[in-house]
Amino acid sequence: MLVAEFSTDVVEAPERFALWEETTAQSHMRNLMRSNDQDDFRAKMRNLDLGEVQVSALAFPHLEIVRTAKLVRKSDPEVYLINYVLGGEGGVSLDQGDAVLHTGDLVVLDSSRLYTAHRHAHPDSWSQLTVQFPRRLLPLPEKTVQDLLAVPISGRHGMGGVFARWLTDLNERADEFTPADVPTLSSVTLDLLASVIARCLEAEEALSPEVRRSALRARINAFVEQHLADPALTPQTIADAHHISLRHLQQLLAEDDTSPAAWIRRRRLERCRLDLANPRLNARPIQAIAERWGFTNPTHFSRLFRTAYGIPPRDYRNLPPQACANRQQPCAE
Repeated sequence: MLVAEFSTDVVEAPERFALWEETTAQSHMRNLMRSNDQDDFRAKMRNLDLGEVQVSALAFPHLEIVRTAKLVRKSDPEVYLINYVLGGEGGVSLDQGDAVLHTGDLVVLDSSRLYTAHRHAHPDSWSQLTVQFPRRLLPLPEKTVQDLLAVPISGRHGMGGVFARWLTDLNERADEFTPADVPTLSSVTLDLLASVIARCLEAEEALSPEVRRSALRARINAFVEQHLADPALTPQTIADAHHISLRHLQQLLAEDDTSPAAWIRRRRLERCRLDLANPRLNARPIQAIAERWGFTNPTHFSRLFRTAYGIPPRDYRNLPPQACANRQQPCAE
C-alpha cells in the first residue's frame, strides 16, 4: 500500500495530542510541539509513500512547532520539508527572520536548521501538504537552496502554481497509483521543486538539461490537465503556451512513444472512463460526459472509446466495479 491514513480519533480526547506528537515524530521528525487545543487535539494525516520522497496531507487546529539545537544534535534526518499551505494562516521564523504564511504559500525548511512555526487551521479540512525527502536528492547545490529557506513562495501562479497543482493532484489521486508509478512520481516531484527554487533565485543555470526538460514536461502535463475540457486544445496551443516550437513538443512526447494529439486524446478518454465508472454520475448522459472532456461528436467519441478500451462507453458504464478496474489500461495504439 502506498497510502497510509491516521487520525487522532482512535484514542480518547486527553491522549490525542501525545499520539500526534509521536506519530509525526515517526513519519517526519521529532519537534517540540504545543497547541491551544491540547485537551482535545483533533487531527488527521494521509501519507503517500514514494520511496525516499514522502507526500503528506495534514489536518489540525492550532499548532506551534519548534526545531531546537538539541533535537538536531540528537537526530537529524538531513531532509528538506516543503509545506504547501491549504488553509488557515501562520508564520515561520528562521535566523531571527519572521515570515507570514497565507493560504496558497509554499515554504522550504531544512531539518538541520533551527526554526519555529505556528499555524491556525481547521481539523475538518486539509491544513497543508508536506513533501519530505533527503537533501541529497534535490538536483541543486545545498548553498543555493539555503537562501530560500523559510521564504514564502507563491503557489498561486507561475512555477510555484504548477508545483502546488502537482502536489494537490498527488494527494487527490493517491489511491490510483501503483508501485510501478513511484519512480516517475518522485522524479517529477523533485524536478519540479528544483525548477521552482531555481526560478525564484534566478539560478536556472544550476539545473541540468535533464531536470529542465523534466520540469518543462511537468508544466505541460499540468497545462493539458487544466485545459482538457476545452475542445480548442491542440498541440499548437500547448506549444504556444510554453513558448516552444511544435517540433520541440513532439520531441518531448516522442520520448514516451506518443504524439501530442494522441496524448491529448488518451487523457480525455481516461477522464471519460473515470466519469463512466463513477456511480454518482450514472444519471449524466454519456454525450454530456464526452462533451465535458472535449469530444463534440458522439459517434467519433464512441468509436475512439471502443478502440481504446475494447468496449462501447454504454457497456462500460454497466460493468461491475471490478470489471471496470480490469479495463483501466487502454489497448495498444
